[in-house]
Amino acid sequence: MPLPVPAVPGHWPGGALDRAGAERDVDGLLLDVREASDTRVLAVHRDAAPVTEVRLSLVPVSAITDAIEWAFLGRSSDGAALLLAVVEEPSDAVVPADALWQPLRAIGGDLPADEAEILGTAVALAGWLRDAAFCPACGTRTVLRQAGWSRHCPNCGREHFPRTDPAVIVLVSSADDPNRVLLGANAAWGGSRYSCFAGFAEAGESLEDTVTREVFEEAGVRLTDIEYRGSQVWPYPRSLMLGFRARTIRDDEARADGAEIADVRWFDRSEVGAALRGEAEVQLPGAASIAHRLIDDWYRELP
Repeated sequence: MPLPVPAVPGHWPGGALDRAGAERDVDGLLLDVREASDTRVLAVHRDAAPVTEVRLSLVPVSAITDAIEWAFLGRSSDGAALLLAVVEEPSDAVVPADALWQPLRAIGGDLPADEAEILGTAVALAGWLRDAAFCPACGTRTVLRQAGWSRHCPNCGREHFPRTDPAVIVLVSSADDPNRVLLGANAAWGGSRYSCFAGFAEAGESLEDTVTREVFEEAGVRLTDIEYRGSQVWPYPRSLMLGFRARTIRDDEARADGAEIADVRWFDRSEVGAALRGEAEVQLPGAASIAHRLIDDWYRELP
């Protein structure tokens, strides 16, 4: 069975959401748009939002019964405002009867590109709004500004903004055979799911150095031909995943670290294809992840 071609070509598309950043400093913006009849709201509970037939279920402001926080996400192509409502429980938003609350991990790869961008942005911002209410410098409760995009500390005067932590994720191919890639099984997954190698950039470290260090630590191989391939928001809790491809210097150096990575294994193109089609015992990353895109792009290349 052939694999379906992704609906959206290219790498991790973005830019579909008009963030209308210049409006965030307008006094009373949230109040004004909450009163506008054409405003639509995306409710978010932790990392989940209501979805109907693989489309985000946007609701009127009146459908939100008890939001913890509000924020201005931007505007749709017709100029209508799009708001985020952070809710404590799914019942705090009145959604259509056929809507299901779906987490970003599960549904992100199936949504249209513009809606996947909206959901990723909303989950990332919601996490910050929910978890960062107090000034990290002095402990005072902060005041929201910029329509939900910054916090002001009334005690020490500091301004705080949503954090984004850079992380790399790397698909490693063979030094000797372009039809083989090296994947690792994280110990936390029980050994059945294999993926690319990933890790956070440390202070004072370039992304290329992070790629080199993380792959050596987890899989024991040295790398060459490191190439940036694209990025993806991954708000777990606030990552920006930067995707790379690289080649080993010597294939026989591959070994799992035995702690974070339980096993490393070379896969040929036919094995990867079978796993992508769900025809193998080995599982690959879900379609919502940049890891899946890195592997899928490599598989579709001519050998």
